[in-house]
Amino acid sequence: MFKFIKRHYISFLIYTKWRRFQIGKKFHAGIRVRLWARTKLQIGDNCYIGRDSQIETDCIIGNYVIFGNKCAVIGKYDHHYQQIGSPTGASSHIREENYFWKGIDEITIIEDDVWIGYGSIILSGVKVGEGSIIAAGSVVTKNVDPYSVFAGVPARKIKDRFDTIQDLEKHLSIIKKQI
Repeated sequence: MFKFIKRHYISFLIYTKWRRFQIGKKFHAGIRVRLWARTKLQIGDNCYIGRDSQIETDCIIGNYVIFGNKCAVIGKYDHHYQQIGSPTGASSHIREENYFWKGIDEITIIEDDVWIGYGSIILSGVKVGEGSIIAAGSVVTKNVDPYSVFAGVPARKIKDRFDTIQDLEKHLSIIKKQI
């Protein structure tokens, strides 16, 4: 019974609250997930976004992407903090139609087969390469290499996802057969 309710609740969100976004097949979102984008939010097939996570920027997410709980994809320039004569809290912000400061053209790209660990934050305009892993609690401020593990604040590469190039090649050949 609970699975039935949960499945229908996700469908309700996709077809009502999140209807202006492109969301692929077999998408699942934990409770209290918030999605917002100024112009574009695209989520691929077989994606999971953990509870209490949020996406609040234009973003393209590939297939087989996993977000842990309490993750965020957020804008770098959501408030016009250089607006003369206005406190930051009262300055114009990206959700306003007449906002034309930095950040409005930035798109965050998260490619296929990415795992974003618990509590991680990804800033707008970043590209997270295919097959990469973002360790729990990381803050991603720049592009992430494919098939690598990034960790820290700010996040930096700590290792490759696979120990050898042969393991990576074997992984890729198996994955391509499945698709």
